[in-house]
Amino acid sequence: MRPRILLTGPNGQVGWELQRTLGSLGEVVALDSSALNLADPRQVRETVRALAPRIIVNPAAYTAVDKAESEPELARAVNVVAPALLAEEAHRLDALLVHYSTDYVFNGSGSRPWREDDPCDPLNVYGATKLEGERAIQESGCRHLIFRTSWVYGARGSNFLLTMTRLMRERPELKIVADQMGAPTWCRDLAEATAQILSQLCAPQTRLTDPAPWGVYHAANGGETSWHGFAEAIQRLEGEGPAAHARLLPIPSSDYPTPARRPLNSRLDSDKLARVFGLRLPDWRVALALCLGKSAA
Repeated sequence: MRPRILLTGPNGQVGWELQRTLGSLGEVVALDSSALNLADPRQVRETVRALAPRIIVNPAAYTAVDKAESEPELARAVNVVAPALLAEEAHRLDALLVHYSTDYVFNGSGSRPWREDDPCDPLNVYGATKLEGERAIQESGCRHLIFRTSWVYGARGSNFLLTMTRLMRERPELKIVADQMGAPTWCRDLAEATAQILSQLCAPQTRLTDPAPWGVYHAANGGETSWHGFAEAIQRLEGEGPAAHARLLPIPSSDYPTPARRPLNSRLDSDKLARVFGLRLPDWRVALALCLGKSAA
């Protein structure tokens, strides 16, 4: 019998791709914010109990990083209270909860890629609520996989890639932060990795060893760049046209103040994902080329 999979946020970047990739694994019940308001604890609990899923996949989140500074209560309701409730209900059902988190749980010091067991010290409300949500899931006792990722983009929604392709056509010159380092991560790669992992765990022959593979994993595309380097790669792949002529000027973060502080080092070490599940997301340049339908060369 195919397991029932509850998917939140199917209209988001990752959720949109998950709706496609999870279909081969079970009956996907995808609920957007009109059908499941994650800021309403009663609705969250009642929905999970009514559906009784075997797997809950929760890419939905409050992701407006700067706005969270002035809306901490709403950010906490979606990023902390809702995941905590999903985890409680997953534990009651003996279901698996898959949840997504962020590089923003770290303070961005140093230059070494962050490992899963490194100390967390978020710089902003968004990162603090995502970290609190992680800990609520871990404390619930449910079976869980938490995937921390970075700089997510895709061909739809609101993200750096789409913003840059638009602005490069509209403006002759763009100033772009060059001292924040990380790995742009294509939402499709993240969704496909999730499906592959769940396929491993749901296979009839699977016998989970002790300790079982539950916990936190870093899952980002390989390599590293700055936001400025990301923009340059987008411009190169876009080729000729208005976007090709925009000047991309590197600036420090201090020249682009925002309500929320961003970490300078968002590099994530994804070795644990490769070690446990045999998966490694492609280099970010390869992923970007595929997303844009271009050749990486």
